[in-house]
Amino acid sequence: MKKLVLLMVMFIMVWQVQAALMPTISTPTPDSVLTTSDEAAITSAVASFNSLSKAEKKARLKVAKKQLKQLKSDKRKGLLSRAEEIDQTLLIILCLIPPLGVYLKTRELGWKFWVSLLLTLLFWLPGFVFAILVVLDEI
Repeated sequence: MKKLVLLMVMFIMVWQVQAALMPTISTPTPDSVLTTSDEAAITSAVASFNSLSKAEKKARLKVAKKQLKQLKSDKRKGLLSRAEEIDQTLLIILCLIPPLGVYLKTRELGWKFWVSLLLTLLFWLPGFVFAILVVLDEI
């Protein structure tokens, strides 16, 4: 009976954490996709870009491509903010084995991993709370 209650509490916690982390997704209607201020900003940006010389356009496109390449590289390395990229598997792993979730987030056996392991060995709940804080980049 205790195991069943503990399992239900764990699933409720996972569900609440997942609901808090996942933003509500609403499908925009065609009327609300762009506001008039957005449209004005876009048209002014396009007009200013079109008024540039060919060399300036080429330089700006080169900088934009370089920044996009850097962004993709950082995403592959895991350097981006993980609050946007937390998936359900990491949350499940975090609930079952908090130190493993911390390791998957940080990709190293640093102090965060060892503190999480120690707290989990003392009692599961402090290790879980610490792991949630690490995954959400609060620590």
